[in-house]
Amino acid sequence: MPSTDDLGSVVDAAVRARLDDSGQARNAAERFIVADDLYDGFVEKFTAALLDRRSGAPLSSVAAAGTLARQVAAAVAEGATLHTEGERRGAHFPAGVLTGLTTEHATARQELSGPAAMVFRAAGEADALRIANDTPYALGWYVFTTDSARAGRVAGGIEAGMAFVNGVGAEDAELPFGGVKRSGSGREPGRPGIEEFVGKKLVRTVA
Repeated sequence: MPSTDDLGSVVDAAVRARLDDSGQARNAAERFIVADDLYDGFVEKFTAALLDRRSGAPLSSVAAAGTLARQVAAAVAEGATLHTEGERRGAHFPAGVLTGLTTEHATARQELSGPAAMVFRAAGEADALRIANDTPYALGWYVFTTDSARAGRVAGGIEAGMAFVNGVGAEDAELPFGGVKRSGSGREPGRPGIEEFVGKKLVRTVA
């Protein structure tokens, strides 16, 4: 839920988060949930920036591009609107933004591995959390707001392994990395990750 203070910088961060590794990174942003009063402005700026930044992105394989094409087509068939330019060429998939989505759309509960973004309109903070948590995948989220109290509430209320406030690409070697639900269990890096390689010995004396 971005702030009107600097929507431009939020859009720039959103584009970078979506296009990380052509949208194929494990923690690349896929679902963007925007407060109702900021939705139209965000969609306009985000769509223009995303299409300008990447007109076509090579995915890992032709098969991967085919899977994404089927997912996007299914979303459109369910009533979503696709904003894009260009056409798919083999493994190259054009960047695009899907709007008009709700959690009732089957695509909303899937992972889109590629430069296609889903944008949801939220009626408020509670609705944003409802949308965010209505997914079987829960690796990480980015929260953008200038309200520190709201940032704490939303980050704490999101069901995910990680939540980053007002920044993308903030992972680091000393921080644990991992998700919940179908995004896995356990943690890489940080102390929890190191402990996976530590041999621990249990000694229990029973009186």
